Amino acid sequence: MRHTKKEVIARTRREYAILDRLVAWLRAADWKRRVPRPPTRDPWTVKDALAHIVYWKEHSARVFRGERRLPEMRGLDVPQINRLIYRRWYRRRPAEVVAWHRRVQRDVLEALAANPPEWFSRRERSPKWPLDFDAHSADHRRDDIEAAISPGRRAARAPARRARRPAR
Repeated sequence: MRHTKKEVIARTRREYAILDRLVAWLRAADWKRRVPRPPTRDPWTVKDALAHIVYWKEHSARVFRGERRLPEMRGLDVPQINRLIYRRWYRRRPAEVVAWHRRVQRDVLEALAANPPEWFSRRERSPKWPLDFDAHSADHRRDDIEAAISPGRRAARAPARRARRPAR
């Protein structure tokens, strides 16, 4: 499938808005909730899942700018990178992860804007491309963060548009 710049930016903004709205409404206890993970993997919390999403968005923004992988990540496979991200962020406060999430979104949009329209459609790609800005984020939002929050709280919050609460 060939993509357009306009469509990629729209999908990226849409997923960010959904995720950011969810993040804005998390309570202090929510950040510490465990997300569903296989027992052989690191025991992620909601905060760790957000850090994972944000790292991979940041990585893809670097790729879009034509930059190389961070030196400390070179030569590592995806599980090793995920483990390193977890170690880097699991002791940090949720507010730090939220600030990073918002800063990376600005960087992502700048990286997308910097590429000409023909760059987006120059070859066939997966319908989910660019994965980290849209589908990968949505998968972890839904399967990790939303799954860790009680169904009653999700349903009560879903349709409302409320003023943003600061992250804790």
